Amino acid sequence: MLSWRIGEVTVTRVVEMDLPFPYTAEFQFLKEATPEALRTIPWLYPNYVTPDGTLLLSIHALLVDAPGLRLVVDTCIGNDRPRGITGGVALQTAFLEGFAEAGWTREGVDVVVCTHLHVDHCGWNTMLENGKWAPTFPNARYLIGRKEYEHWRAEGGREQQVILSDSVQPVFDAGLAELVEQDHRISNEIHLVPTTGHTPGHVSVVIESAGEQAIISGDFLHHPCQIAHPEWSSIADSDPEEARVTRQRVVEQVARDQTLFIGTHFPAPTAGRIVRAGAAYRLES
Repeated sequence: MLSWRIGEVTVTRVVEMDLPFPYTAEFQFLKEATPEALRTIPWLYPNYVTPDGTLLLSIHALLVDAPGLRLVVDTCIGNDRPRGITGGVALQTAFLEGFAEAGWTREGVDVVVCTHLHVDHCGWNTMLENGKWAPTFPNARYLIGRKEYEHWRAEGGREQQVILSDSVQPVFDAGLAELVEQDHRISNEIHLVPTTGHTPGHVSVVIESAGEQAIISGDFLHHPCQIAHPEWSSIADSDPEEARVTRQRVVEQVARDQTLFIGTHFPAPTAGRIVRAGAAYRLES
């Protein structure tokens, strides 16, 4: 189980599933990330790309242990939900056992943050108990971005409405949800920053402690190849041009400030420093 220390804060990765994306004529998650283009970025191999050009991604939550606070960032897909991303199959994973391995309990979580409300970032907000969806973390405050929530309530398609109904609405019904702005401060060490483009209300999580800094990305940047090519947008970006501008800005800032970059979908080693590589940037783990 991977973990990182930022001053007095520890971040631990709990994996739900691996998610490889092969490049095929029928499906390109990142259209520009052809096997040929990826081969011009040698530092991606072998951790982030296979020899045949398959993009390697991970779906995981990040447990943030800060002074006086236990925070979960992004809650993956969740069990018992047939979703498009899983081919219509309901997952049955041992995801929650990872909390016990990390020394956490469901009851001990203080705050849950969803960087946005896509299927793989809010699923374990709830779990199925006695045939009903109940909050997985019964003592937590669930911080939901106001702009994100209002957008998807008005604009989401059929599956997105199902996601809201089984993974978001139950925490409101339980009185645990709090709508927050995109610059919300969670604690002395942790605050949100807007990183829009992937979705209208997307946020990332910044950690600052004892002179050290880290950022948990969310999906403004899905794969390390976008560090080298921030102009490459995924098919899931709601506003590709805004997403490109966000990636360019944040990559440059993270490199300049020597911030630890923790990728929400990056497979192991998952985190590192963004550094110059000629005219572009690379991730140095």
